[in-house]
Amino acid sequence: MENNKLISSLGLAQRAGKALSGDFAVSDALKRKKVKLLLVAKDAAYNSKKELYRIAKTYNVTVLEILSREEIGIAIGKPPRIAVAIIDNNFADMIKSL
Repeated sequence: MENNKLISSLGLAQRAGKALSGDFAVSDALKRKKVKLLLVAKDAAYNSKKELYRIAKTYNVTVLEILSREEIGIAIGKPPRIAVAIIDNNFADMIKSL
C-alpha cells in the first residue's frame, strides 16, 4: 500500500463526507452497520485496537492497519486519529486496491 496514494484517498473520502473519525462516530457507525472498511492506526494503543477489532468482527467489517495516528490525522485534516471508518463502497474498494 503506497502511503501517498492512501493519504490522498483518505483526504478525498473525508472531503466527500464518506469518512468518519473519532471514537464515538466510528463505534456508532459500526454498530449501525454503515462501515464498509475500518482503517486503524498502526501505533494505536493495544486496548483501543482490541475494542475496534472486536466490534468490526461482530459486524463483519474488514479492518486494515495503516499509517500512524499523525498521518491519519494529516490525511483527513484533523488532529491525530486512531481510526477512520469508510462508509462508501467505492472509496472502500479504492483504498483496498492500493
